[in-house]
Parts: sequence; structure tokens; C-alpha cells
Amino acid sequence: MPMLEVKDLEVYYGMIQAIKGISFQVDEGDVIALIGANGAGKTTILHTITGLIPAKAGTITFEGTDITHMPGHKLVPMGIAHVPEGRRVFAQLSVLENLKMGAYTRKDKQEIEDTIKMIYGRFPRLEERKNQLAGTLSGGEQQMLAMGRALMSHPRLIVMDEPSMGLSPIYVNEIFDIIKKISSEGTTVLLVEQNAKKALAIANKAYVLETGRIVLQGNAKDLMNDDSVKKAYLSE
Repeated sequence: MPMLEVKDLEVYYGMIQAIKGISFQVDEGDVIALIGANGAGKTTILHTITGLIPAKAGTITFEGTDITHMPGHKLVPMGIAHVPEGRRVFAQLSVLENLKMGAYTRKDKQEIEDTIKMIYGRFPRLEERKNQLAGTLSGGEQQMLAMGRALMSHPRLIVMDEPSMGLSPIYVNEIFDIIKKISSEGTTVLLVEQNAKKALAIANKAYVLETGRIVLQGNAKDLMNDDSVKKAYLSE
């Protein structure tokens, strides 16, 4: 059984159909990439999975449970975390306070402290700036904080929306190294990313979207060598 299964999903904004009956699945331990041009529907899919936008038709199943119409706050304790586009850190809170916000569903204080230590081990820069206001961090540091905050809930599936957007090349490489590490330690990753080359390099499987439909799917390495994908998304 797949960890996450999206079946015949349709999503509308008013009268405009944004997602047109797409189906895909995410198996436990995978890194799955959704790639496509702006407006293809990638972010809409993530928002629908995490309960931020209602589905008009179709089903979303997580570990055998139908979550199609479940609100986002109920998904976190089930094991789904969302790293949103644009980071969305709490600018007026410190780095440490932001991390603690990510653990709001957890009750064991010692476990929370242990997780914070684990996050600092993975993101040493966050420990250096733990008392700094999140709004004063660089873009790359805010992205690390958004990822660290999501990991505070001990997710089994982490959904990431454009983690490299607006970052310098050095930070982009660092963020993708971190995603690989998160995956290697057992967290399943569903990744939406404009940098198709980077996304395909770390994914097991990928889906290519155009105007709300999946037009291509398969092994990420195969898609990296597909002429149509190269032309549309991988040209320098």
C-alpha cells in the first residue's frame, strides 16, 4: 500500500479548474518530485493534500486513511508536515520559538528538547542564531528554519514547496543536501521544485505537470534524460 495516494483529484478556484483529474502515489521512503512550469498546479496539489484548499472531486489517502476533506491541523499529528513556499517563518519570534511552534502537537517536554538538539545538529546555523528574530535571518537560514520547524513534529511524510526559491547557489546546494539527508534517515519527501535539474537528481520518481494534468511520469533519472523534459526544464 502506498503511503500517500492521490486519485482522480479535481480542484477549482471559483469557475476555473486548476487540477484536472490527476492520480499519483508516494511510497514510503521515496523522494517524489513534481515539476512543471509556473501555473501548472504544483502548489495547488500540495495545498489540497495538506487541507488548505478543498478538493472538488477525487480522493487523497494517507496510510490507508481518507484525508481528502481533513483540515490541516489534524494532519500534523497523523505524520504529515508542510514546508510552504516562501518559508512563512514567524518573523517576530526567535529561531527557538519558531522551532517550538513546530512541536505544538507534542506533549513530552523532554522529547521536544531532544528533537531541538537533533535539529541543531542538522542545522548548526540555527543553534548559533537561536535567540535571533526569525525575520532577521537570510533567505537560506529562513528556509532551514522552516524545514527544522516541520521536522519538529516527527513527520513520516514531509511536503516541501519550492525550497530553493530565491536562494543563492551555495544555499541551494546546501538545502538539497539536507533533503537527501532527511530522506536517508527515513522521512518520505514530496517535493515541488522549479529547479528541475536539482529535484530530479535527488528524486526516485517524478511527475511532470502541465495546466493541471500529469503529462509525463517515471523514474527521475530516466526523465532527466528525456528529450522533452531536457528541452522544457533542464536547458541552461
